[in-house]
Amino acid sequence: MLGLFGTLNLGARSLQTQQTGVEVAGQNLANINNTAYARQRVDIQTSPAISSYYGPEGTGANVVAITQLRNSIVDGQIQNENSVGSYWQSQQSALQYAQADLGEYINLQTSSTSSTSNDTTSGLAGDLSDLFNAFQSVATAPSSLTERQLLLNKAQTLADRLNQTSAKLTSLGQDLNTSMNNDVSSANSLLSDIAKLNDQIVNSEIPQGGVANDLRDLRQQKLEQLSQLVNIQTSTAANGTVSVSIGGTTMVSDRKVLDTLQTYDAGGGQMLVRAATSGTPLTLSGGSIRGTIDVRDGALKTLSSSLDTLAGQLIAQVNTLHQAGYSLSGTTGADFFTGTDAATIQVNSALTGDPSLIQAAGTAGASGDNSVALALAQLADQPISGLGNQTFSSAYSTIVSQLGNNLSTANQQLADHDAVSSMLSKQRDSVSGVSVDEEMTNLMQFQKAYAASAKLVTTVAEMLDTILSMKT
Repeated sequence: MLGLFGTLNLGARSLQTQQTGVEVAGQNLANINNTAYARQRVDIQTSPAISSYYGPEGTGANVVAITQLRNSIVDGQIQNENSVGSYWQSQQSALQYAQADLGEYINLQTSSTSSTSNDTTSGLAGDLSDLFNAFQSVATAPSSLTERQLLLNKAQTLADRLNQTSAKLTSLGQDLNTSMNNDVSSANSLLSDIAKLNDQIVNSEIPQGGVANDLRDLRQQKLEQLSQLVNIQTSTAANGTVSVSIGGTTMVSDRKVLDTLQTYDAGGGQMLVRAATSGTPLTLSGGSIRGTIDVRDGALKTLSSSLDTLAGQLIAQVNTLHQAGYSLSGTTGADFFTGTDAATIQVNSALTGDPSLIQAAGTAGASGDNSVALALAQLADQPISGLGNQTFSSAYSTIVSQLGNNLSTANQQLADHDAVSSMLSKQRDSVSGVSVDEEMTNLMQFQKAYAASAKLVTTVAEMLDTILSMKT
């Protein structure tokens, strides 16, 4: 039999067990708003029984572990979904900046067939229309210096807009490179943190046994933050450490950082990512870094190239007609525009200094001749082979439509990601989330058990006093 002293020890163990339960419930409640925290549970096991005349007799209960409630499959899915969401988020942000740089209002209306309609009546679209309208005004009054000056003003406004848009897109590309460098630095810092946490977990778990729940929570948070920057592959070793690979290259193994990320110039200012130690170019498959690279070298590069083509064709077509015309003073052969693309297009400075030098006539000395000015105005409605047989306005609308479609795709992908992410978060919360009602119930249960255990200790103590008093 246990005897009084054995029963006293049983009560003491029960007190310790219920106290641990209270402490764990308090820990859960304290971290209820900590998104990285996974709720914990006390694993209670019956103490070894002892033999007695009546058979095995229980000796109470002990805490054998404090278990962390996590679903590794859901955690892995959340990591992967983080990479997907950050990939599209980086694309969406860059495309929205590009939309602002164009100075256009793009009205995205996604139907059941995912079609996109675009309203492009401002910005460059308006400036193009103003230019050809100004040519028409000169054709109406070919000898008017006022109309000629207005034409030069409209042409310069268009040129300035193209210059500014080109400069903004170039600046956006540089900003994306800076963002990528920052993301790479953040990723390297997280890799270092994960290796340090691996070390702390091993040092905490091996000597003492059990599981370092809070350290594992923090490591999972770091892994999920890293997955937002770049898609990762992880594996867990028997000692509790997590290995991390990126693009097929192992970055963290056991408690060491084996390699880090590094940006490099792949040629022509195209910044990509490689493993710093091995120098191996990495093929990234997700995360904000991959999204930044794809939008920079995809949609934004196409946008910038298309604007250069549009500007180049405008310069060539206008200059071809203008060179054949005659000014009010009979001069000929001058260009209307200078430059070759959106970044360099300008109105010929000789014309801006003297509007009479605009070559609007088809013959020399005919001040009322408007044939060249009329031909220039009619360019607005002519298909241009260098623009895929589109007019200038329709070519520009196509450019804006492509941007709008890319932005619409990013928006839709993000909406899909949000739905999946919300579902996964609910699945994880059902396992790892802290419930106030549940923890309060547990707290009351352990508190009552603690009070009952204290009563047991008090009762045994009184029984011992009774026995001791019998000897006196």
